Amino acid sequence: MTSANDGDRPHGHDALNRLRRSATHATEQGVGLVKQAARANGAEESGLTALLRATVANFATDAAIAVALANTLFFASPATQSRVNVALYLLMTVAPFAVIAPVIGPLLDRVQRGRRVALAATFALRVAVIVLLIFNLDGWALYPLALTTMVLSKSFSVLKSAITPRVLPPGIDLVRTNSRLTVFGLVGGSIIAGGVAAGVAFLFHSTGALIVAALLAATGAVLSLRIPSWVEVTEGEVPATLGHGGDQENGHRSVLPTRQPLGRTVIAGLWANGAIRVLTGFLTFYVAFVAKSSGESALRQAIMLAAAGAAAGIGNFTGNFVGARTELGKPRTVIIACALSCVAIAVAAALLDNLVGAVLAALVASASTALAKVSLDATIQDALPPESIASGFGRSETVLQLAWVTGGALGVLLPTRYWQGFTVVSVLMAMACLQSVVSYRGHSMLPSHRREPDRTEPR
Repeated sequence: MTSANDGDRPHGHDALNRLRRSATHATEQGVGLVKQAARANGAEESGLTALLRATVANFATDAAIAVALANTLFFASPATQSRVNVALYLLMTVAPFAVIAPVIGPLLDRVQRGRRVALAATFALRVAVIVLLIFNLDGWALYPLALTTMVLSKSFSVLKSAITPRVLPPGIDLVRTNSRLTVFGLVGGSIIAGGVAAGVAFLFHSTGALIVAALLAATGAVLSLRIPSWVEVTEGEVPATLGHGGDQENGHRSVLPTRQPLGRTVIAGLWANGAIRVLTGFLTFYVAFVAKSSGESALRQAIMLAAAGAAAGIGNFTGNFVGARTELGKPRTVIIACALSCVAIAVAAALLDNLVGAVLAALVASASTALAKVSLDATIQDALPPESIASGFGRSETVLQLAWVTGGALGVLLPTRYWQGFTVVSVLMAMACLQSVVSYRGHSMLPSHRREPDRTEPR
């Protein structure tokens, strides 16, 4: 028997080696495909690949911090206390957008030099804040420190919007470029790094996830400094403002304006996109609170959250992937179709009044978010002159994030009965969609707004 076993060992060892070589080869091929995709269409030469790496690091840092805070504020507390904790946390998320809109956004618009250093600074400061968070997870400083990480993350987003037009590869427009950045950020940052942080948090609690976040932020600082120097050339940019004024018929002008209104078409698209973001923000918190108040076992609660999270992830990736590779036709039609689809699925979820409806809503809402945002980007690119496009992206993103926060607040405050929550959200979304439709026609349901002209005039 001994000799037989000894004779079998080489065969088992060879099989293990073959399996290891196959796994290594598959991993190398996967990494190679990712690198090839990141460098495709001249992205390496234009500097887009370098910005893409920094963007992935930003997504990854945000995901790791979110895991750590969720583990502290939600899962570690009873249902009632979790609702209070998350409500406070959500309240803190309003502050970054309130700060960025009137102060940080215009300030970064005026930064003509040192944008790479500013990007790196948003990461380096997060490393310092994360270290402080590690020692204040149970103290009063948790909320202001969490707020600071959000402000720095949104500052990165504003700077990235200003840099992206400077690293466009030949033959690729801003719409496709933004979709590529989002897809890589979701896969490499939110999904992979978020999964790693979740695993570390399971083993070492929130402290472990924060250590992962600090390492990712430090990496992001280094990657930001590797972005090519030509992104610093920004003379002639004109800040965009959240104003009406119609569609931009042409970008020719003799005198450069000091401010450029976004225009009627962009504002109308923002109303519809905002309606979709209300639903996605609502679902982010609402399903979690319904699960926690259900009285089910911890395993059942985890399954409920995993189902909704998986649906949202699949929808988000699919929407961005399709948006990056498909000509979507008329952006206005796509935006309205996505918004109406979200209203319809929210009504269906209210009628179903169960987890299945919530999961379907998460799938449709996340896919619609991506497709509508791609179409909004196309609208901004067509409606604004080249010198205002980068600023226009930053302004629109601030509005959409505020809409997401509004939906998140509803997810925290509304009763934990599916039909009640989805009914309220459906009504609000329908009103925003109606405002979008009438805005496209030059009217408004808001009494303070008069009929808008057909042309965006610089001011």
